[in-house]
Amino acid sequence: MSNQELSHPQNYVTDEQTTGSKNQDGKFFIKFWGVRGLIPTPNSENRRYGGNTACIEINIDGQHLVLDAGTGLRVLGKSWLEGKKPIEAHLFFTNSQTNRVQGFPFFAPAFVKDNCFHIYGTAATNGASIKQCLCDQMLQPLFPYPLQVMQSKLQFYNLTSGKTITLNDITVTAALINKTQKSLGYRISWQDYNVAYITDLYTNADESECEHIAQLTQNVDLLIANATYNPQTIRTDQEVDVHWQTATDLALNTGVKSLIISQHHPDDNDECLDKIQTAVNSIYPKALIAYEGLVVNIT
Repeated sequence: MSNQELSHPQNYVTDEQTTGSKNQDGKFFIKFWGVRGLIPTPNSENRRYGGNTACIEINIDGQHLVLDAGTGLRVLGKSWLEGKKPIEAHLFFTNSQTNRVQGFPFFAPAFVKDNCFHIYGTAATNGASIKQCLCDQMLQPLFPYPLQVMQSKLQFYNLTSGKTITLNDITVTAALINKTQKSLGYRISWQDYNVAYITDLYTNADESECEHIAQLTQNVDLLIANATYNPQTIRTDQEVDVHWQTATDLALNTGVKSLIISQHHPDDNDECLDKIQTAVNSIYPKALIAYEGLVVNIT
C-alpha cells in the first residue's frame, strides 16, 4: 500500500517531497520532518513513513515554530537555507531525551550569523536546563564543536507547567504531561484554530497528568500524539504491541476534530504501520499515521 492509498481525513493535504512547498499554501500549516521515536531507523523497510526522529515544523501566518529537534531537524534546516534570508524561529522541546535533541548540533541555520532562535524547554530529570542539555551533547567526545560555535543568536527560556507564551497573535500553552520523563505537552492557538502536541502519553498517567492533557487537547482542530508501546516486547507482524487506543480514546473523550499518530517505534516498518492505519481508522476515521513529508493545512 502506498501513501497515496491511505485513507486521509478531510482537510489533510500531503506532500511527499521533504523540501518542497507546493502544498504549504495555508496561513497555518504543519509539516512532519521526523516521525520516529527512540532512535533513527534509516532503512528500506521504513522508506515510506521515514526513519528520522521527532521534528515538526509549524508555520502560522509566516511565523516559524518547531516542535522537538530530532534528526528531522537537520533536513528542515537544509530547506530553510534555500531561502537565503535571515530566519527567526521558536523551538519548543517536549523533553531533553536523545531522540528529541539529537538533531540540534546538525541544524545548519543555527551556524548562520544573522539568524535568531528562541529555545524553550523544561528542566530534565536531573535538573539540567534545556540550555545545559543542548550544551552537554555538543561537548567532546560526543561532538567536535561546542554550542558556542553556533553564530546565530540563541535565546533560552525555562518553562514550567501551565506557562503560556505569547508570540504576537499566537499563544503556546505548556503543561507537564509525564512526570517520569519530565515531558511537556503543548497547545498552539491562533485566531480560532488550535493544535495540541502530546507525544509522551502512557497508560498509567495520574490524575494531574490526565487533567493537564485534557486541558491541552479539549476541542482542538488537530491532535498530534504518540501511540504507547512496551519496549520489552519483541515486535512482529503477527503481534504488534502498539496501544494506539490511548491516543484514540483521548481524541474521542476531548472532542478532537482530527488525529495524527507519530513517534513510531523503531521496529514498526512500513507494512506494520499500514496495518496500524487500518486498525486506527476502524475506531477513529479522522486519524492518520504520520510520515515524513506530510503537510497538514489547518486553514
